[in-house]
Amino acid sequence: MTQTQEPIIQICDVHKHFGTAVHALRGVSLEVYPQEVVVIIGPSGSGKSTLLRCINHLEKVNRGRIIVDGIPLDKAQNINRVRAEVGMVFQLFNLFPHLTVMENIVLAQRVVRKRSLEQAREIARNLLAKVGILEKENAYPGQLSGGQQQRVAIARALAMQPKIMLFDEPTSALDPEMIKEVLDVMLELADEGMTMVVVSHEMGFVRAAADRVVLIDNGQIIEQGPPQELFDNPQHERTKRFLSQILH
Repeated sequence: MTQTQEPIIQICDVHKHFGTAVHALRGVSLEVYPQEVVVIIGPSGSGKSTLLRCINHLEKVNRGRIIVDGIPLDKAQNINRVRAEVGMVFQLFNLFPHLTVMENIVLAQRVVRKRSLEQAREIARNLLAKVGILEKENAYPGQLSGGQQQRVAIARALAMQPKIMLFDEPTSALDPEMIKEVLDVMLELADEGMTMVVVSHEMGFVRAAADRVVLIDNGQIIEQGPPQELFDNPQHERTKRFLSQILH
């Protein structure tokens, strides 16, 4: 990762309201560079997931602008172009329960990337092997463990060959023994140079994979920096308080 390059994600003074009561994001500005792994941490309800969902326009911002890979998220045509280059993995897998693992991974490749069935299947098999569950290609999501379902979701996102991967608390719905299998796949992606923005509570993963940690609280960025710096020498009182609760 080198910051002599242009940022691949530019978030400029973004505000997001839910009705009149909730000001979820309050002037957030953040740049993410190619091949950088940025992990967003913070208390529940602080705006972490909302910020992630704004990057591919699952949430529409009320003020400010977001530019992804040089494309501003300002009109439908641009939003679709950005979504084709950004993979997203959710907390609750979002697999189609009536489709097999293979069908889940092939579907968007056929519709969006216009690949032949043969080509889409080959890509799917390679990715299932990569995430360690090739033998499950004909299973349905309901027949898989949570960790296996999340690895299918990662394979499905990767099948689109995205430039950026977004992960929204990808392990928080998993049993403790399944968390490692998902984090291992994410670590491998980080090692391969995938640009990633991750909302996570897994501090071991943050230390191992993050180039930069961003603490958000009450819709604002409080502090950011390399994990070792942020964890060992936080500058802001709010950061110290938050870290004292999660780092034992």
